[in-house]
Amino acid sequence: MRIAVFGAGAVGGYFGGRLAQAGHSVAFVARGAHLEALRRDGLRVESIAGGFHLRPVEAAAEPRAIGPVEAVLVCVKAWQVRETAAAMPPLLGAETFVVPLQNGVEAADELAAVVGPARVLGGLARILAFVEGPGHIRHTGVMPRLEFGERDGRGASARVAALRAAFAQAQGVSVATPDDVTAAIWDKFLFITPLSAVGAVTRVPAGALRGVPETRHLLEQVTREIAALARARGVRLALDAVERTLAIVDGLPADATASMQRDIMEGRPSELDYQVGAVVRLAGEAGLDVPASAFLYASLLPAERRARGWEPLPGR
Repeated sequence: MRIAVFGAGAVGGYFGGRLAQAGHSVAFVARGAHLEALRRDGLRVESIAGGFHLRPVEAAAEPRAIGPVEAVLVCVKAWQVRETAAAMPPLLGAETFVVPLQNGVEAADELAAVVGPARVLGGLARILAFVEGPGHIRHTGVMPRLEFGERDGRGASARVAALRAAFAQAQGVSVATPDDVTAAIWDKFLFITPLSAVGAVTRVPAGALRGVPETRHLLEQVTREIAALARARGVRLALDAVERTLAIVDGLPADATASMQRDIMEGRPSELDYQVGAVVRLAGEAGLDVPASAFLYASLLPAERRARGWEPLPGR
């Protein structure tokens, strides 16, 4: 299968690398030092599921250097999705489909607005990994898992089956194709957003924040707010979704951190507005009160503004 991976960071590097390792034709869209390292040294992945080193690697700065493919995996940060969608047309053939793998719940809609809803699947990735350095990905926790499917819930289509078959040939990857991919996306959102936001505010890893009763209560409160928001929007979450999510947090390595948390702590632009910021915004549209989420968003917003180089608001 011919696949383009837009963004070769932790998610794109790991899952795209596994596809290439299995023999599929994979081209990465990357930038800067990461692109130079991929071209010069290949892609190195250290993983608790077994490491590997790909060399040579097909990588380009511009999609037009790759041309049309069968599938595009969108693995950029959530706040880069719109820019990615605008740059994507050279990758799109008549039957090309697109799979967003962002944290958050809005990427598929943003892509569909540009490339057309018929091209876009729903998707999500579960992995604890980070970029160790240019061309070097480190996977440290959680069995890497992808879930994707048709957004209209019509079941497994031929293109969904084809991508699933491609990943079935790759080691170190678990794949599911849920009938209700929207519920699956919100199920992940229920996990990653409280962990990211509480971790960023407290500046401690999972083991520390879940071990303090007051902080754990905050984590639980945000999780319940997001579950209520999902149900208000008609998302069919499981009745025990909150309890299962908290059990997953309890099972994380004690030193686990989320990518948004690491970005904020290291002074980089983050997915704040697409995670807890989205909770506050969507809750406002639904007329729901989400005080814990609003507190976290307000607490983290000054650091986000500073990381993006935004000036203080007029008169402040």
